[in-house]
Amino acid sequence: MTNRNDIEQLFKAHYAQMRRLAVVLLHDDDLARDIVHDVFASLLDAPLEVTITGGYLIRAVKNRCLNHIRDCEIHQRIANRYFLENEEYDTEDWPDEETIARIYSLIKSEISPQARRVMELRFSEGLPFGRIAATMGISETAVYRHLSHALKIIRKKLNENG
Repeated sequence: MTNRNDIEQLFKAHYAQMRRLAVVLLHDDDLARDIVHDVFASLLDAPLEVTITGGYLIRAVKNRCLNHIRDCEIHQRIANRYFLENEEYDTEDWPDEETIARIYSLIKSEISPQARRVMELRFSEGLPFGRIAATMGISETAVYRHLSHALKIIRKKLNENG
């Protein structure tokens, strides 16, 4: 059922529903259109004996959208980790002594002991995530999460106090 006429009929019958689903999942109309068009383009390569239904098309769009979301999240996590690993500090952007004192106070009072240890190993000793993980007996992902959570708390508290 994958000749051009059949694909055209499927397109006319299911395109709007497929695009709506993709927009709901992706929150991006252009990307939704691209994914729906990719699903239809892939039908051109399908074997002739394969029967394509509306349910198949909806599932194909859903799966492609979820794969896209997963891939974006993975890329974002890698980028975040890369930038945390390779931070370079401009000495002109360093906070003043009062702000540094507030940060140390927040670390002592607001951050869990394990996250505090991660911060110490990362920022005081300059260890990379892998070494911190090995030292503490936790995964690199856990190191990243502890550090990320601690930094969020510090940023939030600093922003609350001006």
